[in-house]
Amino acid sequence: MSSPDGATRSWLVKAVLSVGLALFAGPAPAFDYHLKPVAVAERTWMVQGRREELSEDNGGDIANAAFIATGDGVIVIDTGSTLSYGRALRAAIATVTDQPVRWVINTHHHPDHVFGNQAFEGAEISALPATIAALKRDADSFRTTLYQRLGDAVRGTETALPTRVLEAGESRFGDYPLRLFAFSGHSGADLVVLDPATGVLFTGDLVFHHRAPTTPHSPGIGIWREQLRQVRALRFDVLVPGHGPAAKDESPVVETLDYLDWLDRRLTNGAASGATRNEVIQAPLPERFADMALVRYELTRSVSHFYADYEEALLWADPDTTK
Repeated sequence: MSSPDGATRSWLVKAVLSVGLALFAGPAPAFDYHLKPVAVAERTWMVQGRREELSEDNGGDIANAAFIATGDGVIVIDTGSTLSYGRALRAAIATVTDQPVRWVINTHHHPDHVFGNQAFEGAEISALPATIAALKRDADSFRTTLYQRLGDAVRGTETALPTRVLEAGESRFGDYPLRLFAFSGHSGADLVVLDPATGVLFTGDLVFHHRAPTTPHSPGIGIWREQLRQVRALRFDVLVPGHGPAAKDESPVVETLDYLDWLDRRLTNGAASGATRNEVIQAPLPERFADMALVRYELTRSVSHFYADYEEALLWADPDTTK
């Protein structure tokens, strides 16, 4: 019997995954996330995710979530990877406030930040228009990835799309005003939220802290770096990043910018020297990144995403400018 061709193999993989996802469409299991809200300012809390990649052991608990008790209801900023996580987050919120959850904000479309939306039935879910479009585009492939990596923890998880479109500027949630900034450096559509009442800045994944940034949907390192400089110029008292601990200074922005500056130099120098992808990945890391979570893992992904662009740019560069 002959081996299946590429198209047939692709169809078989999709069929198997579709069956698997159907089996996982039942009730969400009671995965114990041990979520603990930590106060970062008046009436404001964050729940810090683990500085890990998606796995069955962590149930997808890898991204930060945050919430504000406005007095008229709770605003939740990002909802995690699964229906089960979203329910655990909602229960954790209830341990510190009896105000109802009335609003959800998705900072961007990545699955570790939006697939808990489903647990917030009755709340208004909002995002930038490009985030909504990207989630519509990528939701099925994201759910497949979650199924592959999280196993039973993803059971019952479906896509709950935002219904309210947000734009840059001041936006009110009930009577509570927030300042919104629209960026693109991390995912193509990145919302940064500033609470003027408390000075808390919620950056989503435009900023990472003690964890290497992930770049597969970034439109370019240069774009991201420039937008980080704009974020750095904002006035805030507390910064809640998309991954890693909160800070009362600009150190998470500085750290993310430093890493992206280094990544750009690493790729530029690698292309200029004719290094292979593996050589770029395996070369020694700067000592300051030695304790940064997932740095080699994310470097590998970044090389896969960007390196061909750097090689092509060198190929077409004016020889006089590369001497």
